[in-house]
Amino acid sequence: MRSYDFSPLFRATVGFDRIADLMDRVLSAEMPNPTYPPYNIEKTDENAYRISIAVAGFSPEELTVEVKDGTLFVSARKAKEEEEGRTYLYRGIATRAFERRFALADHVKVTGATHADGMLHIDLVREVPEALKPRRIAISSPAAAKPKAVEKKAAEKAVEKAAAEAGSETVGA
Repeated sequence: MRSYDFSPLFRATVGFDRIADLMDRVLSAEMPNPTYPPYNIEKTDENAYRISIAVAGFSPEELTVEVKDGTLFVSARKAKEEEEGRTYLYRGIATRAFERRFALADHVKVTGATHADGMLHIDLVREVPEALKPRRIAISSPAAAKPKAVEKKAAEKAVEKAAAEAGSETVGA
């Protein structure tokens, strides 16, 4: 498998360490790609997502959902007391312990989790701060772009001119 060297990226950028680390982890051959439990990632709205994980056989008390350092951790551990005393002729429902990790993008927050019908649904929303949202800049005309001092002088001259015209009319009357 190919290995990529991200050192040129580090030389030319500042503050993108997290992206480079994420790419390094994804491309790493050392990390096995787990297939249990199966899951779906849905886009439910423009800024809303849902992760659905099949957790058949687990109760809500046996599941843990937490966010730490921009990563969503979902784990489950079956209580041993329930397993003792049972003899299975065939066991097709896997209830082995697991931990799933999902890297969250910047400004993605977990809003809630629900457990229903053997599925764990985790709702996420992307909340972009106002400072990072695109904003429209008003374009003014050249006359409106004059400095305030120039506008003030022009207003004073107009008042003086009006006063002079008014004064000349009364003198000639």
